[in-house]
Amino acid sequence: MKRSREKVASELFAALYPRLAGWVRRLVDDDETAHEIASEAFTRLWARWTTVAEPNGFLYVTAANIVRDHWRKLERERRAVRRAKTEAAVAPHPEQTDPSVRLLVQSLPERLRVPILLHYYADMPIREVAALTGRREGTVKADLHAARELLRAHLRRSVDHTL
Repeated sequence: MKRSREKVASELFAALYPRLAGWVRRLVDDDETAHEIASEAFTRLWARWTTVAEPNGFLYVTAANIVRDHWRKLERERRAVRRAKTEAAVAPHPEQTDPSVRLLVQSLPERLRVPILLHYYADMPIREVAALTGRREGTVKADLHAARELLRAHLRRSVDHTL
């Protein structure tokens, strides 16, 4: 029994790891970090192996959550660096808004962020996103629309603010 479980896990890893790591790579812009996140997602899957019904969905949602945590850590570090630079400057300059799409996606509520990450960054069709998130296709479409509208509004404000 144990041997077959390990064999199934090994085959699953071989089949899914390259795509998962590639998807994460597009999100974090760093090979090493992408491999660490993808490996961590598989480690968490292995720890819950007997209770996970849909390993593919579990891996992508877990990786998306780890990416989110990674982005939060980077943002905290950026804020700390900006704060240090501002405190060191004689005449502090007003902080400009970063209209980076990545940061905007990171700021979306999880209900909207996960479908955006799966559909646009992992190139999954709406049908698959719906299956992985346990939502109806219409709900996923509505969430994608709402997320795009929020992103559009944030980008407009950023552009208007910098002009």
